[in-house]
Amino acid sequence: MAFENGEVSTEQLLHAQAHVWNHLFSFINSMSLKCAIELGIPDIIHNHAKPISLSQLVHALPIPKGKSHFIYRLMRILIHSEFFVSVSDDEEEHYWLTPASLLLLRNAPLSVAPFAQLMLDPVMMKPFYHISEWLASEEHSSPFELVHGRALFEHVGQEPGLNKLLNEATSSDSRLFTHVLLRELQNKCWGIKSLVDVGGGTGTTAKAIAEAFPDMKCSVLDLPHVVGGLEGTNNLTYIAGDMFEAIPSVDAVLFKWILHDWDDEECVKILKKCKEAISGGGKVIIIDMVVDADGTDINNEVIIRETHLFLDITVLAYYNGKERTEKELAKLFVDAGFTTYKITPAFGLRSLIELYP
Repeated sequence: MAFENGEVSTEQLLHAQAHVWNHLFSFINSMSLKCAIELGIPDIIHNHAKPISLSQLVHALPIPKGKSHFIYRLMRILIHSEFFVSVSDDEEEHYWLTPASLLLLRNAPLSVAPFAQLMLDPVMMKPFYHISEWLASEEHSSPFELVHGRALFEHVGQEPGLNKLLNEATSSDSRLFTHVLLRELQNKCWGIKSLVDVGGGTGTTAKAIAEAFPDMKCSVLDLPHVVGGLEGTNNLTYIAGDMFEAIPSVDAVLFKWILHDWDDEECVKILKKCKEAISGGGKVIIIDMVVDADGTDINNEVIIRETHLFLDITVLAYYNGKERTEKELAKLFVDAGFTTYKITPAFGLRSLIELYP
């Protein structure tokens, strides 16, 4: 097939060009969203308590009057991306929130704004510029290490500002996720008297589980710079440690978005430690993405599939991690000595995986 020999129609040629251009400029969606969050546009509209006109929005924004005419163009692409809706009247266009922009409110209980700010931070974006360089090199464990000189978690441990941003981002994701998780766990925590959230950060998920199940002893295992100085409660404790070295003996080990950080060999090591921790019975509860897992909403299948693929390249760039198919996960489980597992695609992009020795 050759364009220059006329084997492809003009229509196909122009469609191919449009396809390339669309992908070249798709980063504009992310950068426009970043701009809206930094300007506080979702909060301004929300605080207005009704659809806001363009002139009212411009007046509320912390920008010079000479740049106010750019806001219409910013809102136009954000409407196209379904972060806002346009409500027109006879005089002026008005804007209102969508479910997606409600998740971007800074002080909302289920806000994902901190997660968005972390993902779009220049430190986190830079590795993507160097993936081809990393692939061509025999050095460096990840593109992140190539550009920043050390692995992500080591880098975070040495940069208090980035560590704070990461903790805020993971906590915001945990709040939304836990809101849904607790419904799913009502019938799955029967008989579990002790649980450890491995890599649980500052404990957002573990706190919610401890409150929902007051008779359960919960703990969070994470690196010293993450849990240092954090205070537990009557049934929640923090443990500074390394999951590659030891996981405390419990009835259930919880992993939320952890395994995709590591390559297959390291995942098997982690899972073997889990098997030791539940040697008396119990199970491992894994919350992670399963590429190609059937979702519960047919209308979101394309979005979920594409987001899975985006995140697979993301974890590659950050730590040479991997989003896995069910077949790839099953091999890890067998190699670590487990016999039975069950996957429930219960959390949109993520699935609930129950693993038994």
